[in-house]
Amino acid sequence: MPTVQLTAGPLHYAERGEGPPVVLLHGLLINHTQWDGVIDLLPDGFRYLMPDLPLGAHPEPMLPGADLSMRGLNVLIAEFLTALDLRDTTLVHSDWGGGLFLTAYGLDERVGRLIVLPCEAFDNFPPGLPGKTATVASYLPGGVSLALRQLRIRWLRDTPVLFGWMTRRSLPDDLVRGWTEPGLRDKRIRRDVLSYTRSGFHKAELVAHTEALRHFSGDALILWSSAGKVMPRDHGRRLADLIPKARLVEIHDAYVLSMLDRPEAVAEAMSAFLTGRPVGTP
Repeated sequence: MPTVQLTAGPLHYAERGEGPPVVLLHGLLINHTQWDGVIDLLPDGFRYLMPDLPLGAHPEPMLPGADLSMRGLNVLIAEFLTALDLRDTTLVHSDWGGGLFLTAYGLDERVGRLIVLPCEAFDNFPPGLPGKTATVASYLPGGVSLALRQLRIRWLRDTPVLFGWMTRRSLPDDLVRGWTEPGLRDKRIRRDVLSYTRSGFHKAELVAHTEALRHFSGDALILWSSAGKVMPRDHGRRLADLIPKARLVEIHDAYVLSMLDRPEAVAEAMSAFLTGRPVGTP
């Protein structure tokens, strides 16, 4: 994987294609491989970039003392776009909603469009039972290591407190092994994710930063899931109402990680948005 050196440290990313940039993000304890079932179904003529954010499944630790708070991670995303000279970028959000705050922080000048899959928004940080589990694990001695090991046990990760409400279908062992290997291998990876999870979440600020999206001037596709309890269904409608040039499309029979539950439907809606075709209801 190519790597770019940012203020916080090295950021690895996967890339394919040429054309206008599309940057696909991911969530906590996950990496770019969550997009493996979708990426081959997306249209040619675009440059797809998938960074491994320092959220616990990244291959190389950040620098000691790096700012990995909510604001620090937004700075990291903005620096990534600048370092690769990406302009008029379509930024794709999933699970971790912190990147939605680029507008609030005044860091979205290189973002032209948004695609927002189910993710944290408004005061839903950290989200639902999985978010509460992550918070508890962050403050227990050895909690992150324990959580990573539990994710490798299928019946445990299928429970609601882990990934049971993240996907409707059980995740493949090899996929989850790839997500958990970096954190189990290197305590500095665990240090990085703790730098984020322990950085503090203030509800009034989170709501205000989400609502700053009313000032985002580009087109947006809110590609929300109609099922699930972790990311409330009404948040999709609220985001679509908030962003002036947004449209809402719901993916049925899917939870948070809809690109894993229904990759074809997600790819079809994203492709239509990217190419300017009418977006239906999968």
